[in-house]
Amino acid sequence: MIDKSNRLLSVKEYYFSRKLREVSRLIKSGRPIINMGIGSPDIKPHESVINALKESLTFEKAHMYQSYQGIPELRNAMSDFYRNKYNLKLDPSKEILPLIGSKEGIMHISLAFLNKGDKVLIPNPGYPTYSSVTKLLEATPVYYNLYLRNNWQPDIKELNSIDLEGVKIMWLNYPHMPTGVQINSKILINLINWARKNKILLVNDNPYSFILNDNPNSIMSFSNSMDVLMELNSLSKSHNLSGWRIGMVVGNSENINAVLKIKSNIDSGMFYGIQKGAIKALKLPNKWFDDINEIYFKRRQLVFELCKLLNLSFDSKSVGMFVWAKLSGKLIKAEEYIDELLEKFDIFIAPGTIFGSQGEGYVRFSLCVKEEEIRIAINRLK
Repeated sequence: MIDKSNRLLSVKEYYFSRKLREVSRLIKSGRPIINMGIGSPDIKPHESVINALKESLTFEKAHMYQSYQGIPELRNAMSDFYRNKYNLKLDPSKEILPLIGSKEGIMHISLAFLNKGDKVLIPNPGYPTYSSVTKLLEATPVYYNLYLRNNWQPDIKELNSIDLEGVKIMWLNYPHMPTGVQINSKILINLINWARKNKILLVNDNPYSFILNDNPNSIMSFSNSMDVLMELNSLSKSHNLSGWRIGMVVGNSENINAVLKIKSNIDSGMFYGIQKGAIKALKLPNKWFDDINEIYFKRRQLVFELCKLLNLSFDSKSVGMFVWAKLSGKLIKAEEYIDELLEKFDIFIAPGTIFGSQGEGYVRFSLCVKEEEIRIAINRLK
């Protein structure tokens, strides 16, 4: 046996990778499992987006290596998207970098700014990849707790109680996954000032701003703060293109160049056809979001009904493609609860604990499930 890297000792296999194998085995054995655990959009992309990819295949250089920065037309489309949707003007040649999915951006940003032993502030609960990437780079995750009593907002008093020496990056994720809350603008302004004072890079991961949300926004709208802000965005959820792997990072030119230096040594550019499809997607009218949100709204209402049958409490004003629900009482742990639900009713949902210790006592439902299937789940409980 060849010895493995020590960094592998710091991370575990992603929960969904392991759990979905179990669910897959149950399905193959004949169990009628309804999977409400993962946020992989099941609705098709707009037909014009698929056609744009198809039509691109005849281009003479479509199958060659592409620029690490993406074709200019794509960066322009991303810039227009930010201007039209977030009222933010970005220089497409300097302040936007297309990514092969925003998840790779978490790694690229971390590689660009972290040294071994540096610290990273990570939300609890929050997206597990922030922690795993930090550990893989032999940096130190420092968790800042989010609480229901504070509407899942960062608490600067609590942040100031943390030893901030060596902290380089703070991850934000608003609209927040898994809870679905939006960032409070006053808290954000204070947070930006706090980050500048402490020389910490604030990075917001922003893939959910158009799902069931009447007020999409970007932290980058505080344009005079781009020295301490970066933002990841993605077409995975907003345009049903999760498998296409299309993301972007925005920030000032100095920070973007740092990320580009890493990216250019890791991948060889995004496939031309996918870039052309992304351009078309970024130009879709607002009706696209309205139509998609009508579907998600109906699904969410059914999930609310499901939660009531399970005696779970939830925030009916949350945004995004998940419903974050609180277990009643403290008699059962989240992972035990979802295992029991799977065993008794063939329904799979996510335990809150996979998002951190603050997720104990909570579960998460995905809205990437057809109405008929949610109705079947409801009938099983009835």
